[in-house]
Amino acid sequence: MLLSIIIPVYNVEKYIEKCLTSLVNQNLNVDDYEIIIINDETPDNSAKIAESFAEKYSCISVYHQKNTGVGVARNNGMKYAKGQYIYFIDPDDYLTTNALAKLLDYVIKYDPDILTFKTKTTTSYNELMPVEYSSKFEIDMRSGLSFIGDNGFKNEIWWYLIKRDFLQSTGTEFIKGRWMEDAIFTATLFIKAKKVCFVPIDTHRHVIVPNSAMTSKEPEHYKKVIYDNENAAIVYNNLLKDIDKSEYLEAYEVLKSRQASFVFFLIIRTIKSNLKFKELKDILSRMKQIGVYPFNHYFFKTYNNITYKILVKVFNNKTSLYLGFNTYRLFKKLRIAG
Repeated sequence: MLLSIIIPVYNVEKYIEKCLTSLVNQNLNVDDYEIIIINDETPDNSAKIAESFAEKYSCISVYHQKNTGVGVARNNGMKYAKGQYIYFIDPDDYLTTNALAKLLDYVIKYDPDILTFKTKTTTSYNELMPVEYSSKFEIDMRSGLSFIGDNGFKNEIWWYLIKRDFLQSTGTEFIKGRWMEDAIFTATLFIKAKKVCFVPIDTHRHVIVPNSAMTSKEPEHYKKVIYDNENAAIVYNNLLKDIDKSEYLEAYEVLKSRQASFVFFLIIRTIKSNLKFKELKDILSRMKQIGVYPFNHYFFKTYNNITYKILVKVFNNKTSLYLGFNTYRLFKKLRIAG
């Protein structure tokens, strides 16, 4: 079997049918791929919809687990997977028609640890046909660190097909019970990968969904995302220690920039949350201990426009940060009162 597609499912009854329909319309032999759906104890009809597809398509299997989050669901999916490659997709996203068949041609031919492709953010479920592309392009196979040094990389796991043997040999899993699990998982894989390639095939659609988990402004959820950003910065600190800067300086700088971004957006979220300024100070004190705060030149490796430069100046100064924090909170109160 060539491919295992893993889908964690929770509260997606409005979207999962579109996702699964796109996956069974990929011009693949039914023996070449499987779709593994992990029901994370969803309270809606998502699991029932998934089971109705499983009754119709022999390549689809549905498994059930206690509600323990997307990271655990994906890890469990990996345990069931039989394919040579694994692909993780969110149930509110979808694939363009027949894109997987094209990708697997390159997987068979080049045997990469990681294969990446084109994706697009949308609000539509009608962008099914892949953009025309030329098959006459050169495959640039290189190590993961060399790749991100020249091209950067995306946090989200749905950008990549990943070789199952490579995953198993590295022992890489998603962290459990935390956000930012994609950012940690993908960085870990790229640091360890020996063979990474990109093919310019328009494959994936990331659908912006109202009130999704990552856009939720519920106070407890927001607080969790803030502290999980802090955790991601700490984990990155350990990952960076394994990089030989004399050989992979560009990749090191990209990863340092990504690490700093966790703290930058953590500050933004904290200002918008109901956390007290003392809690932010405590977080930044811990970030200072690992050398991520105050922000330095690494941050501007990726985030270098004028808005970021101004905000970094404000955030790096405790007095201006305090004033900005309280001014925003006061403006928010006045707006609500008005």
